Amino acid sequence: MACSSGTCQSGCYRDENSVDEDGRKEGQVAANGDGSNHVSPRRGGVNAPGVCLKCKINETIAVTHPAVSGAGGEGGRFCADCFRSNLFGKFRFAVTSNAMISPSDNVLVAFSGGSASRVALQFVHEMQQKAQKNFDASRERQRVLPVFGVGVAYIDEITMYAEVSSEFDKATSEMELIVSNLSPPAKQFFIIPTESVFSPDLAVGRDSLTRLGDAVSDLTGKEDLIKHLRMLCLQKAALDNGYTKIVLGTCTSRIACHVLEATVKGQGFSLAADIQYIDARWKVPVVLPLRDCLSEELNMLCSLDSLKTVEASQQARAGINGLISSFVKLLQEENPSRESTIVRTAGKLTPFSFNRTPEVGDHNDRLASKRRQKKYNLKPDESQSPESFCLVCNSPLKKTDVSSLNGFTLKETSADMYAAACSSCQYQILPKDTSSMEQFLSLLPQSISDSHMFLREQIQDLLLSDSDDGT
Repeated sequence: MACSSGTCQSGCYRDENSVDEDGRKEGQVAANGDGSNHVSPRRGGVNAPGVCLKCKINETIAVTHPAVSGAGGEGGRFCADCFRSNLFGKFRFAVTSNAMISPSDNVLVAFSGGSASRVALQFVHEMQQKAQKNFDASRERQRVLPVFGVGVAYIDEITMYAEVSSEFDKATSEMELIVSNLSPPAKQFFIIPTESVFSPDLAVGRDSLTRLGDAVSDLTGKEDLIKHLRMLCLQKAALDNGYTKIVLGTCTSRIACHVLEATVKGQGFSLAADIQYIDARWKVPVVLPLRDCLSEELNMLCSLDSLKTVEASQQARAGINGLISSFVKLLQEENPSRESTIVRTAGKLTPFSFNRTPEVGDHNDRLASKRRQKKYNLKPDESQSPESFCLVCNSPLKKTDVSSLNGFTLKETSADMYAAACSSCQYQILPKDTSSMEQFLSLLPQSISDSHMFLREQIQDLLLSDSDDGT
């Protein structure tokens, strides 16, 4: 979380002539209660040991809370109040500069029970609470922007794991209690079983989900498939309940792991799509307001503010993903800036056309979006556009990948499927035996099957028939 006066976006650094809470300029002599004088330290001088680098008044976290003073040394630099304001400043800047949440939005926060999603929920709640106070204090409410709504969703993935956790009911009850204990406005809490994307009948959906999981033998492929099903669940819940944005607690640490994972799996072309603040390739756009925050910072905030987290039925990462996660953790221990460096380097990739806020909403929303772009000097969209998306994971595909379908007929379903999937899904999820492709297709959720049929209709004009082969 280190920053400098030239680059800090959260407003934590003050001018040399700024005043402190007592109305004094920095460096001005003031009288203590006992009649003695002291000089408040000036920025740029030697900071007293154990004194916050920002406010230069309070003791650092390392002194007041030594048990939670990790986070790559931040506990020895900032007090609890300044640490929290800096972290919220990152979140607020990401939201405002990228027009993530508009007054007319109804956002769904994905909540897993961990520290990242817990902080995301807390910060979104505080933004909503402030907007509600401003609305209530206004005398002319018809001229005031509305207050955005908030819902919370937990994806129940217990069916995909061999061992059923006996603590699941307790964990979900604790999550529901966390949401209900938030001050008004009230927020609806959803528990969404993964099998619900297969069928409204959960028994039927559970059977389909189990058979699909058994059909994928690769550990990395199975974990990636669960991740995609999780997004389908969030999309379904958002569409069914009228939510317009999905908020994920994805942070710098998780993105750093994903950068290396995607590189190893051969997903370099689609990597830029997954690491931006906004992902509007889905029907309900997905936003990442904690993109600039480290997981250690989020853990520390939960400890400092007593934000309760819940240990739900989450399994340790496996396969390539598990190896990369351990590798990045080791890098971070050796150098606390490694995760940020990985993300900054990947951030130089050109984003796609869907990595921006869609031009939708009422007139006030569009005006607010334009004001934000002007305020933060955002350049017009000059990003690339994909030709199509992978039928399994929805990753953007190169034009050359789609054009390879020109040599197939509609009867060759297995060939169509392989060509319409990214290389990672081809090697890790799809069956190697082409004779089992039809059976595998029947196990996929209806939303994926519909996309497959839609693609086949799209490419029908491109495919050569026996009468048009030029012979």
